[in-house]
Amino acid sequence: MPRLAANLSLLYTEHPFLDRPGAAARDGFAAVEWQFPYEHGAAALRARLDAAGLPLVLMNAPAGDWARGERGMACLEDRQDEFRRSVDEALAYAQALRCPRLHVMAGCVPSGGERAALQGLYVERLAWAAAQAASVGVTVLIEPINGRDMPGYFLNRQDHAHEIVQLVGAPNLQVLMDLYHCQVVEGDVAMKLRQYLPSGGVGHLQIAGVPERQEPGGGELNYRYLLPLIDALGYDGWVGCEYRPRAGTTQGLGWRDA
Repeated sequence: MPRLAANLSLLYTEHPFLDRPGAAARDGFAAVEWQFPYEHGAAALRARLDAAGLPLVLMNAPAGDWARGERGMACLEDRQDEFRRSVDEALAYAQALRCPRLHVMAGCVPSGGERAALQGLYVERLAWAAAQAASVGVTVLIEPINGRDMPGYFLNRQDHAHEIVQLVGAPNLQVLMDLYHCQVVEGDVAMKLRQYLPSGGVGHLQIAGVPERQEPGGGELNYRYLLPLIDALGYDGWVGCEYRPRAGTTQGLGWRDA
C-alpha cells in the first residue's frame, strides 16, 4: 500500500479546519495535505500539525478570487504582480509549515482566448516560481485538471503537463498526477502510471473514485489493482486522498483495507 495523506480540504469537513489534523492522526493517516490554508495563521496551523504528529506534504498557492471562478493566475496576462505575491505568500507558509511541495494552479483560459497563445507566458511564470521555490527548498507542482469540474482550465492532459515541465527545465518542477482527473480526461490510467512514474517526473499522486469523486472504492477505477501497481512501479512518494466522503470521513475509510 502506498503512503496515504489525508486531504484536509475535502476530508474531515465535519470538523473545524484546525481540528482536522488530529482527526486524521486518529484514523491512522501518516501525513496530510490541503488546498488553501490562508484564512488561518501559519503559527496556529503549525501547532495543530505538531500536536497531531503529522507532516504537511502538499499545499496550493493562492488561486485568485475563487468565488468569481478564478482557478489560478499563472497563465493570465494581466495578473503578474498578483501572481508573484501569491507565490511569495505561499512560500512563506510553506517554510513555516515545513511543506516541501507547492501546487501552483494555471488558471482558466479567458473567454475568446487561445490556449496556445498563453503557453509562453505560463512557462515564463512557472520558471520564475520554480526559481523562487528552489531558494527555500520547495518543489513546484502543476496538475492537469478535467474541464468538467473546471471548465476552461488551461492544463488538462498528462502529456501537456510533462511537456511544460520539459520546457521550463527546472529541477524542482514536477507534475501532480491526480488519477481522478486523468480518468475523466484520458482514461487508460494504468498505462499512464507505467509511462510517467518511472521517469521521476511525477512529484505527487492523488486519488478519488470516478465519476462522483467519492471514496476510492467502486466506480470506474479499480484501486485494488492501481494501488499495488503504484508500489510495483517503485513510486515512494505520497498519495493524497482528495475525495468527497459519501457519509462522514471516518465511516468511509474501509476502502483502505479492501
